[in-house]
Amino acid sequence: MSDRVAIVWGAAGGIGRALVDKLNTDGWRVIAVTHETANIDAATVSMEANVGDEFDVQRAVMAAGQESPEIDLFIYAVGDITSEPAGKMAPKTWRRIIESNLDGAYYATHHSLPLLTTAAPLVYIGAVSERMRLPGLSAYAAAKAGLEAFAETIRKEERKRKVIVVRPGAVQTDFWDKVPFKMPASALTPQAVAEKVLAAVRDGHQGNLDL
Repeated sequence: MSDRVAIVWGAAGGIGRALVDKLNTDGWRVIAVTHETANIDAATVSMEANVGDEFDVQRAVMAAGQESPEIDLFIYAVGDITSEPAGKMAPKTWRRIIESNLDGAYYATHHSLPLLTTAAPLVYIGAVSERMRLPGLSAYAAAKAGLEAFAETIRKEERKRKVIVVRPGAVQTDFWDKVPFKMPASALTPQAVAEKVLAAVRDGHQGNLDL
């Protein structure tokens, strides 16, 4: 069994599951964290956590530490989206989008850092946020722009490790069921995204990764 261990937050989503599968194929042991009970066959171990709940995240990290005292790769692939004008959006909807895309990234990073090896990369699945500033996407665009700012700051604080924000233009996931936009013909498959992400990790990429 490989000594390399990765933790993937959002492992039940389209990109998250593809990342788990690719990591498993490449010989990694994978700790998969999902929002709800999910069957992640390629994971070494799976656990649940609501990333909007700090205690839940802390509990998941403690459980991960019992599985492996050190983790070599951190990936945050949690996300949610909605399409509603700000004037009509319920505050709880805004909160849900910010929690999954931004607050959870902080909670997961904050509590995971003590488990990570000194050179373990931090990978966040973002979006081309400047292209997402469209009517109805205020919460999503704000969260993803905030994620990039957060990651840039972490990069300066954690100088010994690589910090990558993946910015896919469009991916063939069920996100498109939540927005009134047609999926572009050029949309990538989750598997293609996973391959590009892990290639960037292997190559020591630093900063934004536009796909």
